[in-house]
Amino acid sequence: MNGLHLIADMYRCTCTADLLCDQSKLEKLCVDACMNAGLTPLGTYFHQFMDENGNKAGVTGNVVLAESHLAIHTWPENNGVTLDVYVCNYSRDNSDRARQTFNEVASALAPGEMASHEVIRGEINAAGVAES
Repeated sequence: MNGLHLIADMYRCTCTADLLCDQSKLEKLCVDACMNAGLTPLGTYFHQFMDENGNKAGVTGNVVLAESHLAIHTWPENNGVTLDVYVCNYSRDNSDRARQTFNEVASALAPGEMASHEVIRGEINAAGVAES
């Protein structure tokens, strides 16, 4: 399960408001970013939330990849987004592809501030050390 997990909380996103609350536009952005980086989308599930007046609100979505996944959740009421890109590196090193995907989506969302982390994931060997 050797891989790379990119995680971000994005604040004050300055992209167009409809990107944060339009399921089809957000899904297209995410799938296109994965494909542009050379990752392999296998399927998607995106859900459009509606507010109490029946207007589009936040979106939650996942792109299932042959290499693992991309997950995104939006809060248009405060211009916030969480983004999660995980790739396994079993048959090839997909780390740069994950970073390219992550950067393309983040760039489109244009956060004013972002807290992000890279987590190396892998097996623990007998010495208690993660193998990469």
